[in-house]
Amino acid sequence: MKMRARNLLSLGAALLMFAQSGMTQEKNGFDLSNALIPVDEILSGGPPRDGIPSINNPKFEHAGDSLPWRGDDLVMTYDQDQARYAFPIGILNWHEIVNHESDGGPVLITFCPLCGTGMAFYPVVDGRDLTFGVSGLLYSSDLLMYDHQTESLWSQIEGRAISGPLAGTELKPVAVRHELWQKWRDRVGDNGQVLSTDTGHRRNYRQSPYGDYDHSERLYFPVSSTSRKYHPKTWVLGWTHNGESKAWPFPELADHGAGVLEDQIGGKNVSVHYDADVPSAELRDESGKLMPATRAFWFAWYTFHPETQVFEAD
Repeated sequence: MKMRARNLLSLGAALLMFAQSGMTQEKNGFDLSNALIPVDEILSGGPPRDGIPSINNPKFEHAGDSLPWRGDDLVMTYDQDQARYAFPIGILNWHEIVNHESDGGPVLITFCPLCGTGMAFYPVVDGRDLTFGVSGLLYSSDLLMYDHQTESLWSQIEGRAISGPLAGTELKPVAVRHELWQKWRDRVGDNGQVLSTDTGHRRNYRQSPYGDYDHSERLYFPVSSTSRKYHPKTWVLGWTHNGESKAWPFPELADHGAGVLEDQIGGKNVSVHYDADVPSAELRDESGKLMPATRAFWFAWYTFHPETQVFEAD
């Protein structure tokens, strides 16, 4: 009897360990069994899957008819052929993802308030259009989004699937700007269309749900790599090319003085155009083409690119 009891206890312990192990392979209903990153570093951000609702059928208004935006409000902007689109950060703070499609094709607009990263992608894999939602999970404080078609999880900053059927697949990045509302209107004239606050959800789009997070040194979630070289919420522009990463911190660009900085990364000549009013910066190639660089908080860029080069003004 004692032997049988011990065997049952051992079996029970083994089953418990198996169950606990299985539990770690699924979070918010997503299968993490083939995750390319440590599963214990995939954390719940608080809301459940789709608790932060993506905007799947976005409505747009002519810029002159749009309320409640003010001249110094920040918008993430995207130029597609002759069309000019603005996505107010006031809306993106609450929704994080916009599945946008126009005559020029689909584009995925993403924003992670915790990392300050506004990024866009061409959401087509092997000829298949994908649409995305907010998983409610984070990796190194960054948004993990998921595609509705395969339920693969995707790291926003890396632009790649980290689990699910599409694990290892990368999305093609799309160049966007970060501009002040009035400056964008001056630039695009009558061609501007702005994402409407008529999202189907009741939110105060003039109030950030994150308070003074943009200025605080505090991070809400742990990250894999840290650097105290700058305040964690210092804005930087980052880009990776030919295996090399570089960050251009906005304070260094301000100290540089000139509006345009000529530089090189991964053997490619580039120019950095800094706008202190936003503040923001654009990266362009030798022909003047806008490149899909990343505006981010310093901590976010560094944790995903700990080997990054850093521009320092003389």
